Amino acid sequence: MNEARQAPSVASIYRALAEHVKQEAYPEAVKQAHADFANLQQRDRSHA
Repeated sequence: MNEARQAPSVASIYRALAEHVKQEAYPEAVKQAHADFANLQQRDRSHA
C-alpha cells in the first residue's frame, strides 16, 4: 500500500483557521451566506 499523503500547506491551514474565526465572530452572517448559496444553487439547477 502506498500511503504518500501530503501535509496541508501553511496557507490552507491559515485559510481554515481564518474561516473558523469568521464563523465564530459572525454566526448569523455565515448562516445567511449558506442560505443564499443554497438558493443560488437551486436556481441554477432549475435553469439548467
